[in-house]
Amino acid sequence: MSTPSRVAVVVLGTGQVLLHAYAWQDLIRRPAAEVKGPKLPWGLALLINWAGPIAYLFAGRTEDAKPLSFER
Repeated sequence: MSTPSRVAVVVLGTGQVLLHAYAWQDLIRRPAAEVKGPKLPWGLALLINWAGPIAYLFAGRTEDAKPLSFER
């Protein structure tokens, strides 16, 4: 595999992991009232590589949902 191909794989893989981790954190911490539908199907949808997290972040949260805060 060429160097540019390796770099692309690492960059895309890192992006996918970060997107997946953010979507999981959001789903776990967000109140059920701010999620469109039950959380379990969204959790299963997050297992689908890029499509699950993107679908959840764009369509799985209510419009009045506030951005997730990671402060404790």
